[in-house]
Amino acid sequence: MVWHLTQTGVNKDSLLENESLYALGNGYIGVRGNFEEGYKQGMTSVRGTYINAFHDVTGIEYGEKLHAFPETQQKLLNVIDAQTVEIYINGERFSVFDGTVLNYEQNLYFDKGYSERIIEWESPQGAKVKLHFRRVVSFVTRELFAINVKIEPLSKVNTIKVWSELNGDVSNFTDPNDPRVASGHAKRLTVEEVDGSHQQAVIVNKTLASNLSAACVSESTCTPGYEYKCEITSGRVQDHYTWETNEAVEFTKKNVFTDTLRHGEDLKQQAFKVQNEIGDKLFETLLQEQEDYLNNFWNHADVQVEGDDKLQEGIRFNLFHLLQSVGKDSVSNIAAKGLSGEGYEGHYFWDTEIYMFPVFLMTNPELAKKLLLHRYSVLEAAKERAKEVGHAKGALFSWRTITGSECSAFFPAGTAQYHISADIAYSYIQYYLVTGDNSFMKEYGAEVLAETARLWLDTGHFHKDQFRIDDVTGPDEYTCIVNNNYFTNAMAKHNLKWAAKVINQNTDKMRELNVTENEVKEWEEAAEMMYLPYDEELGINAQDDTFLQKKVWDLKNTPADKYPLLLNYHPLTLYRYQVCKQADTVLSHFLLEDEQDIDTIRRSYDYYEKVTTHDSSLSYCVYSIMAAKLGYDDKAYNYFMETARLDLDNTHGNTKDGLHMANMGGTWLSIVFGFGGVRIKEDGLFFSPSLPSQLNGINFNMTYQDRLIKVILQPEQVEYRLLEGEPLTIHHFNESVKLESKLRFEL
Repeated sequence: MVWHLTQTGVNKDSLLENESLYALGNGYIGVRGNFEEGYKQGMTSVRGTYINAFHDVTGIEYGEKLHAFPETQQKLLNVIDAQTVEIYINGERFSVFDGTVLNYEQNLYFDKGYSERIIEWESPQGAKVKLHFRRVVSFVTRELFAINVKIEPLSKVNTIKVWSELNGDVSNFTDPNDPRVASGHAKRLTVEEVDGSHQQAVIVNKTLASNLSAACVSESTCTPGYEYKCEITSGRVQDHYTWETNEAVEFTKKNVFTDTLRHGEDLKQQAFKVQNEIGDKLFETLLQEQEDYLNNFWNHADVQVEGDDKLQEGIRFNLFHLLQSVGKDSVSNIAAKGLSGEGYEGHYFWDTEIYMFPVFLMTNPELAKKLLLHRYSVLEAAKERAKEVGHAKGALFSWRTITGSECSAFFPAGTAQYHISADIAYSYIQYYLVTGDNSFMKEYGAEVLAETARLWLDTGHFHKDQFRIDDVTGPDEYTCIVNNNYFTNAMAKHNLKWAAKVINQNTDKMRELNVTENEVKEWEEAAEMMYLPYDEELGINAQDDTFLQKKVWDLKNTPADKYPLLLNYHPLTLYRYQVCKQADTVLSHFLLEDEQDIDTIRRSYDYYEKVTTHDSSLSYCVYSIMAAKLGYDDKAYNYFMETARLDLDNTHGNTKDGLHMANMGGTWLSIVFGFGGVRIKEDGLFFSPSLPSQLNGINFNMTYQDRLIKVILQPEQVEYRLLEGEPLTIHHFNESVKLESKLRFEL
């Protein structure tokens, strides 16, 4: 079985993509897969280390600024660089771009949690050495990023020198030609303190505006017999180790990061404390801790695909990177690019709730709870944002944010996407259904549901026995500011219905939240009367009130170099056509399938598929899931394959900016909710499995109400196994059956 990503040889044209692919993280810190020794002058690299939620505040410039446009935004910062370890053999600097690379191998281990490079190299003057670089970002000690280097002479060598640097003089990457990448404000950190002595380097940085600080304490150990020198320059500490030897030497560098969001004000002492706790742990011990942690993760989260190693590699790669990127404290969430790059400036979107949250909900509910707690922590900011845009009450969660305030300067495809508030409410409901955690729903969920329900009452209006919601944008960002977007209305209905249900079940929360009985009645009426657009002639749910009136975009005759459309056409041009960036109505039919009959869902799928570009990586998985539901096996498989290796094959051409986290979550969704046919409903756990003919079998584990369930899907049968927990009733194609140990059904 495939448990690692391997590359042999160095391709200069794919260096940036590989920096993202080989990134390491633990949800707190993330380090791109840069070469420790660096690159040749003139070569482009996004050399990055990131702390989740560690940001600065920058101004937003407008040509014309109107009321309630956000004036500032948060920006994830590239922090102190601890990666650099240069190596000199007989005075010649090691580089894979000089001399001769005799053998090269680079690995990322999904089951062991570390990366490595193994290189046999001949210097320009003929010295031969074998270098083994290993690095780990610890899941056990969240502040720790460690590097280990072994240098073994393969020919006569006189001197070996290791030059290690800690660099606080760092900037963010910029690309003014791509709106998906940071386009300014590159230099946002000042160096407050630099110190180095006794193989220990210290740097403290501070942001320009947000008043946050980050520190790194780096300690090194190595083979005895060296000559040592330390140099401190502006913002940098450089340690020099020189051996006069022809024997192998080993160098280990343990870097501990702290920040004011988690560690208070005395960051340096907090970092020293962590270093002391690590003590003299060998690098091998750190690797064993990592493997033990991952064994537990994979026992609950692994997905096995029979007969396709490339596909298996893609699935485990995606799950591993999701685990590396998800915030594991209530201070942080999971950014669109995780901690692998600077795309979208480290912002959190609805991607979390709809595409990534379900992965953790059904493999590690405690991590899912952390994500919900983070959203709860910014509820007050959401209430304030609602007031800013003119609402008397309610919570409008920001479209893109780190701390809760809106960071989107383009309101038609940002603030107008009100559905994010319903999406967050949906995730609280799903958590409750999967875990049965009544106390959490009462303490946190009730307030979130109530405040988002209030938003819909204040946003929409009753008209001719219907509740309608005008001037919003749905998931499809090629169609903005519309009336009665089907997705938004359906999700708002779900939000309103459940808000009333939860408050009625927890009447003592009414006084605490100042909710009146009349208010709850209005939520129920709005949900009951919610207008869900339907076109009688086509027999489909209209995406909004005017979408079907527009001319259809000619996708077949649009040149390939014009995709994605958002980079090549003015938004107004796109708004005037029937063309979808991604799944919209079809996504609603996945999340809330009981709102429509199967024939309407089928016709809607067939119609919208023809006008969808999938310019967003969030789209393929939804079309795969719904194709599986509708029995379109080939389409289900083909769309799924677009998700599984999107970053590994760089199919969207921007993996260099960071990995596509929502798509990675979508890969898991395609397997579990698509081929597994899983649905979480108020009346239980449902399965409608179907295996596409291109696959020999799929096995996956899932957690539901304190049970661990294994699903083994074969071409002609499916087996459900209860691995942990008490027996429970499940639904197989709507047939209620009791799962006590094992159930098998023919397909």
